Amino acid sequence: MVRSEHLNHYGKLFGGQLLKWVDEFAWLAAKRNYKQNTFVTRAMDNIEFHHMVPTGAILRFHMEEVKRGTTSVVYSVDVYYEENEDKHIFSNNVTLVAVDGEGKKTPLV
Repeated sequence: MVRSEHLNHYGKLFGGQLLKWVDEFAWLAAKRNYKQNTFVTRAMDNIEFHHMVPTGAILRFHMEEVKRGTTSVVYSVDVYYEENEDKHIFSNNVTLVAVDGEGKKTPLV
């Protein structure tokens, strides 16, 4: 739910807050699917906000694994909020890389 602390100076959802949630949820999906690995975010493909989001909006995040490499995994993330119907507000591909304790790439398990 979008609360007052998530708003920009126009009273709408701050884009940086949405990016934080997208990053966190992609990480959670990776950790759920690859429990033994430690992940860091490598990249986000395209950052384009389609609609402003008001306070009180309840967001829905849809994540799907779209690519798996030896040490990395890519999730497609779509974000919606329900106005009168689901409104698509954001899409992105998030790449996460598995790393060891020293930050070096390590194979997915």
